[in-house]
Parts: sequence; C-alpha cells; structure tokens
Amino acid sequence: MPVSDWFRAREQRRYTVASPKTASADLPDGVWLKCAGCKHTVYRGDLEKNLNVCPHCGHHTELTAFERLLALADDGTFEETDATMTSTDPLRFTAAKPYAETLAAAREKTGLSEAVVTGRALVGGHPAVLGAMDFRFIGASMGSVVGEKVSRAFDRARDERRAVVFVTASGGARMQEGMISLMQMAKTAAAVRRFSDAGLPFVAVLGNPTYGGVTASFPVLADVILAEPGAMVGFAGPKLVEETTRQSLPKGFQTAESLVRHGFVDAVVPRTELAQTVARVLDYLCAQEVPEAAEGAACPVPRGEGS
Repeated sequence: MPVSDWFRAREQRRYTVASPKTASADLPDGVWLKCAGCKHTVYRGDLEKNLNVCPHCGHHTELTAFERLLALADDGTFEETDATMTSTDPLRFTAAKPYAETLAAAREKTGLSEAVVTGRALVGGHPAVLGAMDFRFIGASMGSVVGEKVSRAFDRARDERRAVVFVTASGGARMQEGMISLMQMAKTAAAVRRFSDAGLPFVAVLGNPTYGGVTASFPVLADVILAEPGAMVGFAGPKLVEETTRQSLPKGFQTAESLVRHGFVDAVVPRTELAQTVARVLDYLCAQEVPEAAEGAACPVPRGEGS
C-alpha cells in the first residue's frame, strides 16, 4: 500500500472516545498510584499498609512525620512534646512571596505547626525521645523553631535518661531566616554533645532527601547512623557538585548504598524492618547493668562507659 493510501485510510477511521464521566464514575481519584521506581500500578491501600514501600520493587515514597513516628514507636506509647511551637518572621523576608505567607500555607497544607515533630515513646520497650522531620513543610528546612525543638528533644532525653531516635528528611537550612537559621547547626550539635557526654545512645535514620545544614549538624553525630534504601544524603546536591568540580560523578553518588560502602552510614535498612532494627540497636546500646531492671526503665549508661 502506498504511504498516501495509508494516511488516507487512517483519517477515515472512526474512533469511540470514552466519556470522562463514565470512565471514572466507579473509581475515586487516588485509589491507584504509579510507582516512581518500577512504574507498576499499585493499590493505595496496599502501599499504605506497607509503609509507602512499593511491593513490586521496594521503592520508598514519602511519609509524613507522624507516620514515621508511629511506625517506630510501640503501639499507643507516643506522646508529642512542644506541639504548639511555631516560627515567626524575624527578618520580614520576602522573595517570590512573603515568608509569613509561606509559613501559613505550610501549616494549612500539613496540619503541623512546624517541620519537625518530637515526643516521648517506647521503642522495643526502651524509653526514648523520638523526632521526625516532615518534608511537606517548606522542605523540612531547619529554621529557629526546628533547631529549638531538636535541641529541646536532646536536653529532655538527657534529663530523663532516654535514648534518642531521630528521622531526618530535609533540604537544609531555612534561608528565609538568614543567619538565625545557620546558627541552628551549632545549636543542635551542641545539644547532641551534651547528650553524648551523659553516655546515652543516639540513633539517626536518614530519609530521602537529607541535605545541607541538617546533614552538616546533628544526625551525623549519632552513635549509629541508618538510612532508608535509595535515600539521597549530602551537603550540596549532585548537580551542584558536578558543576563546581567540573567532573563527572560516579554512579550512585550520594545514595545511601554508596554511603555505606564509604563508611558514612552504618547500614541501609528497609522501612518495613526499621522498627525492629532500631529496637535491636537499643538492646545493645542500652544493655541493662542490673539483670532484674524493669522493662521501660530509664536507659542506663552503656556497658563500658567510662572504662
């Protein structure tokens, strides 16, 4: 058949277009989702039951701060602290829109007062202070209130002889607060130092992504650093590093798997195994000096401390 005849026949075909109303009448929006990793279509209910981990390829998608905390804490034990703390606009900063409007939009979108949630809980029976960052809130950037809540979490854990388990997922410092934001790196690092000097254990979990001033401060000072599969962790992003160094980066640069090989991260742990892994780590780090110590008692100084 000549090409001209093929086009003529194609134009003469008749097509039946499904009505948008009938096509989606029985299927609410968002029931089926396409995995960003393997492109399989996944039922939302199955994805949520699996902690937002694709059952086909294991791709980890975003979790809210409360979802992360409740997945780690023993059932019914999480109690939020500093829930009402919220940022102000000390510099009256305006870029694309005023910082005050950005804060208001983030609060409305997430239902949170700030980008980090902290509280007390039991993890595998061990008393702990938990914290988790929520990337939906201005990229979980670390401003004055985020830094204050993180510091208070470590000070509270030190005073109450609890372990600390913190999950990070952040773009870095919140530059709408200028130098005040940058000061939070030193502030949170100092809080970790005071906590560490008390001989108490700190476990950090690096989620995707963990960048900038957050990576450069408190999570990398942990006794044990875990990361979720595929998490991107670094100070500056790969594109910026490549443009600055003018060198091609190796495959997998800044991924959790690469960081394990280079000794920056202790282990990559799937989210579905994270609660059990953290509990097992605390079993080691909070080894009871007194065999008959009751479950849920304050975490003692780890074995060998001061020796």
